[in-house]
Amino acid sequence: MEHAEARWRLGIDIGGTFTDIVCLDGNGRLLTRKVSSSVDNYARAIVEALAGLIAEGAFAGRDIAELRHGTTVASNAILEGKGAKTGLIATEGFRDILEIRNLRMPRLYDIAWQKPPPLVPRYLRRTVAERVTHDGRTQAPLDPEEAEAAVRRLLDEGVEAIAVALLHSYANPAHEDIVAGIVERLAPDVETSISHRVLPEAKEYERTSTTVVNACLKPVVSRYLAGLEEGFADIGTRAPLLLMQSSGGLMPSQAARNLPMHIVESGPAGGVIGAQALARSAGLDNVLTFDMGGTTAKASIVEGGTVSRALEFSVGAGVIAGSRLMTGAGYVVKTPAIDLAEVGAGGGYLLRQDAAGGLQVGPDTPGAETGPGRDRAGGTEPTLTDANLLLGYLNPGHLIGGALKLDFEAAREAFERCVAQPMGLAPEEAALGAHRIAASNMIRAIRAVSSERGRDPRDYALFAFGGNGPLFAAGMARELAIRTVLVPPSPGLFSSFGLLHAEVEHHYSHAHRRILRGADPAGLEAAWAALEAEANVQLEADGIPPDRRTLARSAQLH
Repeated sequence: MEHAEARWRLGIDIGGTFTDIVCLDGNGRLLTRKVSSSVDNYARAIVEALAGLIAEGAFAGRDIAELRHGTTVASNAILEGKGAKTGLIATEGFRDILEIRNLRMPRLYDIAWQKPPPLVPRYLRRTVAERVTHDGRTQAPLDPEEAEAAVRRLLDEGVEAIAVALLHSYANPAHEDIVAGIVERLAPDVETSISHRVLPEAKEYERTSTTVVNACLKPVVSRYLAGLEEGFADIGTRAPLLLMQSSGGLMPSQAARNLPMHIVESGPAGGVIGAQALARSAGLDNVLTFDMGGTTAKASIVEGGTVSRALEFSVGAGVIAGSRLMTGAGYVVKTPAIDLAEVGAGGGYLLRQDAAGGLQVGPDTPGAETGPGRDRAGGTEPTLTDANLLLGYLNPGHLIGGALKLDFEAAREAFERCVAQPMGLAPEEAALGAHRIAASNMIRAIRAVSSERGRDPRDYALFAFGGNGPLFAAGMARELAIRTVLVPPSPGLFSSFGLLHAEVEHHYSHAHRRILRGADPAGLEAAWAALEAEANVQLEADGIPPDRRTLARSAQLH
């Protein structure tokens, strides 16, 4: 990392449709590359794109100083139900905590709403008779033989990972350490996620849920990163790989292997950090960010030059959301994250007539292979991208520098056949209707981070990026009475550009349970000092000198 200023730094962002790479050297030279995502193996598209740049003589593998990566691998594993087979060991009486959850619901009066199924099915959840009190006293000791029997039963079921979440372990982790030692002895190759190491805080459901998410992601993320680093080695680079976190900071790849819960919202974070930096350079401190790609649209807010962050978020049930549109919908992950509102809307959304005769926009997509307007590679049903092509918002011959061609006549024929004729509309009318429906859905996300939080959108600039964001920005700004719209150069590559503005960041927490009126300042200072010492050890391992470190303290009262 010490030579990064004289060599190439790369920002690599994976989306559901495209993989974007931005390369910047110490002299300010900029190279970009956009390729279709390889959804069967996301690493392949990255390695092949870099191999192409090297073959073209852009740089050599040894010239790469740093690789910064935003990825949807972790979130996709949860959303698609492809996490590792995971077992859970909990305190007796808490076997069903993942199903009981908490009281939060996304829709209060929807009697048809169903909770998402637990990431760990009941037959893979085992309990042990032990009890630690909230102040760390051992009320009922753990029987190591009972714990070993529970671990063996999970191993007999073929689990790839085991989560351990015992009651009040944040106050006294001794019992969890015993169980962790048993797993290490019996099955050293099985990944473990121990709650007091993952989230040493109170709130049993949140701690258990976060630990389970971390456990089911560890094998998936470890395999992905191993394959990616192997591919990098094959093209001649062993540069350090840094992963974008949900919070907008970077973490080394080894840390991401141990705590993959921090990269669940890795994908959307880079663009927000880039928007913060570019808006600041334009003299704008208050910005609403809007990122629309091929499958989703995300909104966030920058106030006073500071990105808004949430202390937890939910993933699953088909969406990822912070504290906004879908509170309580998915699996809670209690770790800092950029406060995003995400809705289903993207250029790849399929358009068709629904059962009631109306125009339906999404939610299904053809993935990296877009609609019929994509020359020689598209599907047969029209997409939102085809709608924008018909409306004249896209130049059919100049996407990705001319590498991607669009077929206007094929898009128009598909609209005529699938939408216009069944609805009695001209193809252009159907396209405009689809555009407006998608825009109205995305305005919900903007309002969720602004007016629904007491902020007037008119007091903010709209920063639009992503491959499709600028196509909708002017109409959305008009609807929201926003006077200023910023669109960066190469908006479809902007999330990768944002990765180059992020800093290495680590988060540490500790449950310091005291009655406020009897708070002990010396004890609180000692707790903070211990966390800072832990942070400095990690930053030293990251190769970051003391004069480049910033330590920030915060406290949350319950």
